[in-house]
Amino acid sequence: MNDSTQSTTLESITEAKQSPASIKKMMLILSKATLDNVYACFILANGARMEGIEAEIFFTFFGLEAIKQKSLEHLHVATVGNPALHIPTMLGGLPGVEALASKAMKKEMEKLDIPGVQEFLEILSASGVKLWACKLAMDMFHLTEKDLFKEIAGVLTVGQFYDRAKGDHTHILFI
Repeated sequence: MNDSTQSTTLESITEAKQSPASIKKMMLILSKATLDNVYACFILANGARMEGIEAEIFFTFFGLEAIKQKSLEHLHVATVGNPALHIPTMLGGLPGVEALASKAMKKEMEKLDIPGVQEFLEILSASGVKLWACKLAMDMFHLTEKDLFKEIAGVLTVGQFYDRAKGDHTHILFI
């Protein structure tokens, strides 16, 4: 690296450190309601709000399970085909393995004082995170707003969700 390149690189690093945060809004899309996906999404949304970043979550397809009143406290860890568990796929599919893995994960989260799904949804809503259900998925699974967590902001089409994402400094993350 010559002196000119090194100087330019140092200048750009200094400028990046001095410029204000470029993210103003996070739009998160949750498509699967496994414990690991749900908590990843909720923690990212909560972290955004803690940093002063606007956050919205769009629950689509099986992600709706995370806001369905009957199922939101009964989510599980996906044990089949989950390489992070370091267990063979065949073993992950045996009866009771999913329940055992889910119980173990919930126990570890309790040790860290991570709230349950219902409580976390309440925290997110209270902090200003907008929670949206996908209209197509709602229709597909024959759900109404009465079936969902009471504090959702509403039901949107994909187009309406994208309209909400318009603007500079908005980032969309699919989980």
